[in-house]
Amino acid sequence: MSRKQLLWAVVAATLAVIVAVQVTSTSQDSSRFIAQADIPTVAPGVDVLAGVAEIPARVRGYDYRRDAFGDSWTDDTTAPGGRNGCDTRNDILDRDLSDKTYVSISRCPTAVATGTLHDPYTSVVVPFVRGNQTGAAVQIDHLVPLALAWDLGARNWSEEMRVRFANDPANLLAVDGPTNQDKGDKEPALWMPPNSAFHCQYSMQYIAVLRGYRLPVDAPSAAVLRDGARSCPTG
Repeated sequence: MSRKQLLWAVVAATLAVIVAVQVTSTSQDSSRFIAQADIPTVAPGVDVLAGVAEIPARVRGYDYRRDAFGDSWTDDTTAPGGRNGCDTRNDILDRDLSDKTYVSISRCPTAVATGTLHDPYTSVVVPFVRGNQTGAAVQIDHLVPLALAWDLGARNWSEEMRVRFANDPANLLAVDGPTNQDKGDKEPALWMPPNSAFHCQYSMQYIAVLRGYRLPVDAPSAAVLRDGARSCPTG
């Protein structure tokens, strides 16, 4: 995957003066946005978290249910080429992997059979081969984890909005499986990508998701995200 392709996969903007982002709200309680192919830059003096509410700390809820966000991936219009017969997971693999071969499975005519992941979280190269152990090597990460989003307010969303959030390409990234397991549902204050060179892109995309879905951020994580944004080039 080229640097430009990688950035397309993970970069969305937070403010017009930083990077361009298109936000489409379909109703008052549901929204989606599409990342643009741009390198994130931060204008001097701009607070990248402007407009994102801050709370003192995450309050973990123990009523979280994964199936509240849908019981599986969907084939929705929020994914690249949505309603193409391939579910969101297959679409993200196709978007983020390089050197791909394809196989037709079920209703998906272009499922990735083999490919290469240049993992942004670790900078390692991970081979992908479809099979029983596929999910162990390459996984699809929710940048803002579902359980975290639940604690930050998603428990009060409509089911439609939660399903949209779980399948929004702007909140999804193909990554190294063990590293994704290490992240779990941790907030930025407790986990950032081991590859520090990726902190700029990760922070900017994370903030874009928070803003796009009107989610708050805990104060310790806000400090970490601002620090990550400071590693971005100025513009």
